[in-house]
Amino acid sequence: QVQLVESGGGLVQAGGSLRLSCAASGRTFSSYTMGWFRQAPGKEREFVARISRSGGSTYYADSVKGRATISRDNAKNTVYLQMNSLKPEDTAVYYCAAGPPSAIVTIETYDYWGQGTQVTVSS
Repeated sequence: QVQLVESGGGLVQAGGSLRLSCAASGRTFSSYTMGWFRQAPGKEREFVARISRSGGSTYYADSVKGRATISRDNAKNTVYLQMNSLKPEDTAVYYCAAGPPSAIVTIETYDYWGQGTQVTVSS
């Protein structure tokens, strides 16, 4: 099992930046694909970014491409999401998730989820 704890959310002005972190417990972190998702009020949870087990492959939603960077440090059991040029529409609870190598954008393919961290972008 993997337990995930997100941090780094907060209130930021439009155009600003945030770096979200997700710390994982357990000794098998490097065996999981990691993803970031977000859920805005009244909306469904949506895919944001995904990184392969080694960190050599990444994939982004069109809505954040060019503004977000996902990375991981397997020695620290941590995955990061750097968000730049933030927009009010980025306001959401951000979740990290762990899944098998085949997991990409589909929520159901991820096995473990964190509790989320709130990101609020003011205009």
